[in-house]
Amino acid sequence: MSSIRLYILSALADEGQMHGHQLRQLAEKEHVDEWTDVTVGALYGAIRRMHGEGLIDEVRVEREGSYPERQVWGITAAGRETLATLRIEGLREIVMKPDPFDLAVSRMDRERIDELPTTLAARIVDLKALLVENETHTDRIAHYLSPIELSVMKHKAERLRGEIAWHERLAHELPEIIAAEKSREDT
Repeated sequence: MSSIRLYILSALADEGQMHGHQLRQLAEKEHVDEWTDVTVGALYGAIRRMHGEGLIDEVRVEREGSYPERQVWGITAAGRETLATLRIEGLREIVMKPDPFDLAVSRMDRERIDELPTTLAARIVDLKALLVENETHTDRIAHYLSPIELSVMKHKAERLRGEIAWHERLAHELPEIIAAEKSREDT
């Protein structure tokens, strides 16, 4: 699922034909980089790729005053089909990427296993700091967000709370885990 494709195609479908700078201005106005994984700077490259794939097409070229010529883009029939698919995928797909921590902790150097409680405590502090940062950020931009966008920001906070809870449970279980790992080492 490509968030940037979903953003560009839905903007063209909902707002009408636009040139790249207008898409960028819309993204900045909507603060999409604040609550999605869409980066405003990546729009132009995505536009080129989507044009090459036939999802959007150059409708005309405009020139205003001394500004350079700008291609105005419109969504194609193939783009509308792709948009419909992306919208469904975005609503249905669950994205939970593997955390490198899981592999690292399961492959911990047994000679350094006694360092794990300190490492885990520091990770919990970092996760809590991320949560505070997220909540502060949400409060700061809340007036820019629609109710659904605000809900999305709260979703991120809830995911962080879940991570914190899991890490705290692991910290609680760590003495038993370390003892089991050390006894496994002795056999």
